Amino acid sequence: MKPLLNTEQQDEDGRLLEQIEERLLAGLVAEVEPRAYSHQEVLQIVARLNDLEEDDIHGKLVVAGFTPDPYGDEDDEQACETCMYYKVHRRFCELPELMLPVKPKWSCRLWRI
Repeated sequence: MKPLLNTEQQDEDGRLLEQIEERLLAGLVAEVEPRAYSHQEVLQIVARLNDLEEDDIHGKLVVAGFTPDPYGDEDDEQACETCMYYKVHRRFCELPELMLPVKPKWSCRLWRI
């Protein structure tokens, strides 16, 4: 059975994941709120993400509101691992405007069940 990702892509995802984690743990100031609960709020954030260069990782993290921990409390926790865009086996966010490797307990304001 052929692997879903080639070794080169897995290596690139790993390097990028480390870079993102370093930024988040170093205190990156992201736009965590307001959360994108309405369709209009989602469209506004997505439009801003679309204005960024594809390789502007810092901009994506800030605009999407990434945090190294889940958002909310125990009863209403929003983490990448529970988002509809999260790909478990790749540990990856497949929201077209992001397309980034992510850790399960991270969060962003575009989180969706």
